[in-house]
Amino acid sequence: MAKHVELRPEYKREELGVGVRGKYFEEYNKGTNLVLLSPDVAKAFPTEEAVNQALRSLIELAQRSATQSKSAHVETNQA
Repeated sequence: MAKHVELRPEYKREELGVGVRGKYFEEYNKGTNLVLLSPDVAKAFPTEEAVNQALRSLIELAQRSATQSKSAHVETNQA
């Protein structure tokens, strides 16, 4: 039977171990963006790769749509 572990109301600094200054500095400098997904979106796209793939598909679709709209606009004006 698994024990249910509760958070203590108070922690002592010495119990938390040694902090490492600048541990995430290099990653931060890379420009990593964190985005909080709504629960319904996170359920549909449960991994980083799933989110990136969906967004890349959307970008491609938007670019194709913009190109087609430009072409249609040019053809209409030439007619």
